[in-house]
Amino acid sequence: MSEIKKLAMRRAAGEQLPLAFDHDAALGREDLLVSDRQEAAIAIIDAWPTWPSPVVILAGPPGSGKSHLADIWRSLSGARDIVPVSGSGAAELAAQGPVVFEDADRTEFSDTELFHVINSVRENATGLLMTSRGWPLSWPVALPDLRSRLKAATTVEIGEPDEQLLAQLVFKLFADRQLIVDDRIIDYIVRRMERSFAAAQRVVEAIDRLAMARQTRISRSVAAEVLNTLYDSQLDEGMS
Repeated sequence: MSEIKKLAMRRAAGEQLPLAFDHDAALGREDLLVSDRQEAAIAIIDAWPTWPSPVVILAGPPGSGKSHLADIWRSLSGARDIVPVSGSGAAELAAQGPVVFEDADRTEFSDTELFHVINSVRENATGLLMTSRGWPLSWPVALPDLRSRLKAATTVEIGEPDEQLLAQLVFKLFADRQLIVDDRIIDYIVRRMERSFAAAQRVVEAIDRLAMARQTRISRSVAAEVLNTLYDSQLDEGMS
């Protein structure tokens, strides 16, 4: 049973959950959240085009801002998206200008094609930005020459958020949904939730949906019910 369904079952039979809508995140440079955990990644994006190497890899957990940073770099560099598979023409695009390959650790790619992309970037002085949840040494790469190229890339890690950044993130996630939530409620949420980007996204979504289902504002009691349900559910699963 999903977490959202468990929340719904606590209410009377007449209560209905609203339909799930996608909420576009604000992805401008001015919308970027900055903390010690992200400073190195932000600095490397802002340093374009004077990168220490033509290939940069941003590695960090889900929701840590990798796509946001990639979007900022697209605006700065005019980069185009690629998936380096056979027949994709990715190496040719890399010869023409900067390119972006997102979720490299979760997207099937051709070792040979990615090797050619990196060579093309180096030979033509363009640029390649890749994002990943894990470090490139953990990628399923069999081609020794590609593994060598990845070792030579500049890899920048984005860590899990500290409490200050987590509070900013929760505020931003609500703002992306056109919701302004009292700072005291945000502090209450942050002190009681798992400290991760992915958890912030889950909690904000669940709180928003429960408040819409009840047609009420987001309050401390709504937040408390969501947090209790989410983490009681995780505890039950861990004990089963």
